[in-house]
Amino acid sequence: MTKINDLFGKEVAVINLGLASMAKSVSDQNVKVFDLDWQPPRDGTPRLHRTKSGINIDEANQEVVDRIKRGQAVLIGMGLAKDVIPGMHKRMILHAGPPIEWKRMCGPTRGAVMGALIYEGLAKDEQEAEKLAASGEIEYSPCHHHHAVGPMAGVVSPSMPVWILENKAFGNKAYCTLNEGLGKVLRYGGMGPEVYARLKWMETDLYPTLDRALGTLPNGIDIKSLIAQALHMGDECHNRNRAATSLFLRAISPALARTNQDNEVLAKVIEFIDRNDHFFLNLSMPAGKAMLEAAEGVPGSTIVTVMARNGTDFGMRLSSMPERWFTAPAGVVQGLYFPQYTEKDANPDIGDSTITETAGYGGMAMAAAPAITQFVGGTPQMAMQNTLEMYEITFAEHQNLTIPALDFRGTPLGIDVRKVMETGILPRINTGIAHKDPGVGMVGAGILRAPEKCFQDAFKAIQEM
Repeated sequence: MTKINDLFGKEVAVINLGLASMAKSVSDQNVKVFDLDWQPPRDGTPRLHRTKSGINIDEANQEVVDRIKRGQAVLIGMGLAKDVIPGMHKRMILHAGPPIEWKRMCGPTRGAVMGALIYEGLAKDEQEAEKLAASGEIEYSPCHHHHAVGPMAGVVSPSMPVWILENKAFGNKAYCTLNEGLGKVLRYGGMGPEVYARLKWMETDLYPTLDRALGTLPNGIDIKSLIAQALHMGDECHNRNRAATSLFLRAISPALARTNQDNEVLAKVIEFIDRNDHFFLNLSMPAGKAMLEAAEGVPGSTIVTVMARNGTDFGMRLSSMPERWFTAPAGVVQGLYFPQYTEKDANPDIGDSTITETAGYGGMAMAAAPAITQFVGGTPQMAMQNTLEMYEITFAEHQNLTIPALDFRGTPLGIDVRKVMETGILPRINTGIAHKDPGVGMVGAGILRAPEKCFQDAFKAIQEM
């Protein structure tokens, strides 16, 4: 057989587009072989390299992920929503997900809105709250339209205290309420005296105590750094925040002690945070929002910067089209249910917490948190496989957020609509499950994938850019 080098009269190299075994006879002749990880586009999906206007898409996407990586999300303070959230007013209620009007809201969102109106003193009971909510006198707006995020129903009313995070690399801010804990809580649509009493205590005791402490920290608390540490301690910072909550409490405790005005109040604040392993969720979410929002507005990019659900619709936005929502019906969560509840009781997927997956942690980093499967279902092996699969649809890896079990490989970062369409792999999300009826609350937790229609519609829009 004529050798390849003899045939061409000089040293050559071969690129292999198939299986490694196909190139064995070539490599046996001491010829350099480069295996290219390649497959034909799915269903004839075109490979997009440039927009119609001539923008290099890869260069645009590189700019987006570079901005996300450079982001430095720092907790700088607190305030009441009506005082600090841009555009907020006394007759406005913010909610999770894309825009929606009252008549299309799901049960948990309705319950949360009604509960917020009672909490604000705008209604005395559920019947009065429901009437006011449907009257047209209340303005509803997505949290994402106000640089904010909210877990589950995501409801933010004017008097609620919120965290203020700043992206120190770019100067933009993001906002989120404080986490109430699990069980019957407002964000799951829970209503009742215990819900309102907890919210009032958070407003009158928890918020001032934390705010005074943060006021003595001139550099704030580096939330991105806590996320990075928590990934090394078994969290993924969406549905598992045990380590991150502990790290936060450790970071703020000296300031809490120095600014203490009442020992019993301080003890209750520390107990509340310590007993709520999800407390950090409401910090990891605005951290993701702050880092992603700085990456919006890059022409030609195919990177997703928002994924959010309102319990009726799933919505998605791209860096290159930051004002445009691509929507589809919210999916059904497959998961573990509390005793007495089943999938028949569950509301469809809901909440802004998918900002974590969008920012490169949460479901993207499940390999770092095998114990999460005890909460959402599945196995530790599934958690590992989930992260490995997500590398197939992301543009980059986050060198600042790493996974020990993968030899400290960076988490999958930058969901690329092109790759989703080419591979058929949809982003996987882990999430809580709310009861479909108003007033009940949380019934379980589980896993699902983002709906394909959002990516199909976004891909069509990209082809027209």
